Amino acid sequence: MEIQQRLYDIDDLWRMVCEADDDKRYELIEGEIIEMAPVGEAHGFLAGKIFHYFLLNDPLQREGIPSVETGFYTLADRSTLLSPDVAFRCISTATASPQKRWVSKMPDIAVEIKSPNDSLPQLRRKADIYLRHGARLVWIVLPDTESVEVHRLGADGEKQREVIGIKGQLSGEDVLPGFTLPLTKLFA
Repeated sequence: MEIQQRLYDIDDLWRMVCEADDDKRYELIEGEIIEMAPVGEAHGFLAGKIFHYFLLNDPLQREGIPSVETGFYTLADRSTLLSPDVAFRCISTATASPQKRWVSKMPDIAVEIKSPNDSLPQLRRKADIYLRHGARLVWIVLPDTESVEVHRLGADGEKQREVIGIKGQLSGEDVLPGFTLPLTKLFA
């Protein structure tokens, strides 16, 4: 007899996190709970810089709400909860105030920073999940090569991937018009 592994949803994960007596972080991908390792200082510093540049671009948060390590899911898929290193939700898609629980809509911009224990295929899988569930831009920051992979859906609905090198800059495109971040500043 084959034993089937249990699949979890966000309510199971919320109970587990609330009942746990630890500071562990988790994500949930297609019903599987994934424990997240603590990040290193360089990783945290990059996340802080990106968050800082979001705030500098929009100090009064009139355009949207930036956040760090916030949980996002969609009502259509309660078996997946992702926690990007940095996220941005446009005012048009955000609630009146930041949520106390996880946000029931994917961010408009999701930023994943590659850690030594991440693989690029894992991060690209997350980028696909973000885009499939409503994110409009996904930035995968690659510290080792001082580059960023930008993922988006094209006008035809096909996934696009663009690599921006150290001499390039990130753009908020039509999600956050006017936002730019030269990679020389990010990786300085």
